[in-house]
Amino acid sequence: MTDTLADAAVYTDPTGATRALPDPEADARVRADDRGHVFHSWSAQALIDPLPIAAGDGATFWDYSGNAYLDFSSQLVNLNLGHQHPDLVRAIQNQAGRLATIQPAMANDVRGELARRIAEVAGDGFEKVFFTNGGADANENAVRMARLVTGRRKVLSMYRSYHGNTTTAISLTGDPRRWPNEPADGSTAKFFGPYPYRSAFHSSSVEEETQRALEHLEQTIVLEGATTIAAIIIETIVGTNGVLVPPPGYLAGVRELCDRYGIVYIADEVMVGFGRVGEWFAFQAFDVQPDLITFAKGVNSGYVPLGGVVMSDRIASHFDTVSFPGGLTYSGHPLACAAGVATFEVFERDGILERVRDLGSRVVEPRLRDIASRHPSVGDVRGMGLFWALELVKDRETREQLVPFNASGTDAAPIAAVAAACKREGVWPFTHFNRVHVAPPLVITEDELVRGLDVIDRALSAADEYATH
Repeated sequence: MTDTLADAAVYTDPTGATRALPDPEADARVRADDRGHVFHSWSAQALIDPLPIAAGDGATFWDYSGNAYLDFSSQLVNLNLGHQHPDLVRAIQNQAGRLATIQPAMANDVRGELARRIAEVAGDGFEKVFFTNGGADANENAVRMARLVTGRRKVLSMYRSYHGNTTTAISLTGDPRRWPNEPADGSTAKFFGPYPYRSAFHSSSVEEETQRALEHLEQTIVLEGATTIAAIIIETIVGTNGVLVPPPGYLAGVRELCDRYGIVYIADEVMVGFGRVGEWFAFQAFDVQPDLITFAKGVNSGYVPLGGVVMSDRIASHFDTVSFPGGLTYSGHPLACAAGVATFEVFERDGILERVRDLGSRVVEPRLRDIASRHPSVGDVRGMGLFWALELVKDRETREQLVPFNASGTDAAPIAAVAAACKREGVWPFTHFNRVHVAPPLVITEDELVRGLDVIDRALSAADEYATH
């Protein structure tokens, strides 16, 4: 048991395993308060029943009935260093003891140190960081910077994307969460990104997919009016909407198009930054350099809300003598930044990036490909590091999805059955549409990782029942 669990209803059993004590009274109280007073995001309030959580440690969390769940989604793919990491908790406690908060117009030691560390790992050409409270407002402010620097308004984004829930961010989002929020920011337009498994361009190879996707993007730029476009924003690896790894040459081609037409390239690294794929930032695996980098989530594992924009020197210099018209009361909050500095220290001390690359290539990828070979419901496997997706189908030949796009209710029953089977065996999965994602905390042990993959393997039998054999 770690010291951070000392005050929780958790104990160590004779085998050395950490377990939670059942507490039905607390469970009832939490449920009553939640159902009576908490308004949940993305939900019809009367149709949900959130699970009360009592404690967490590493890659595991517990409910008030004492059930343990291996967190195979890192909550919302943000808990990179796991639950209750003692170094992060201690950093927050120490910071709170000496300076709990200070306004962003003043200089602060941990804010400055974290900005310097982020700029250093971003690479040459990046010196300045603008801190926000999360990923959505990071994207909002990156777009504002691009518009101010270029004097243009329009921003292009992919159909398969998610960039946040604020006005411009939700307008840039491609998935169905955008639909009920329209109209919002009218100066956005969409394009198809590369997706070899379901090519919008009828490509017969990865190379062809890259070429045709770039040709399509250039056509979009021309038809939308190159001189009206301030920025193109791309999730370096598309996250919730598919774990879509860009094929070789695609991001370099985007960079070239941006240079040719004077467009700012924004890399949305909110989900894949800070070690998720074994790099500080995912774009570093693709030999490309954006103009602006947005981040959040893994920068401090969400222990205290934090996000930001890493600015290229060219963008930052525009505001040397011109005021940037934006700011947030809690920008670079000391408690959040203290946890961010501790995150860097843990990454460097424990070799987190190397660990992620090793576990991804040696454990996850071969196991997922083996799973795919034995389950007729698995159509595709893709990912990097500790960020993978199994795309589920009814028919491997036709590639018909296991559930329809944006399915709900009975239409989503097959994927719901897979998720339920995982939970029954103590694994909390990440499922979205017709996919099972694998995104555990980066500190997960190899034994835990194998156990979680074993559970997914067995749970896919529920999907196989709907597949053509």
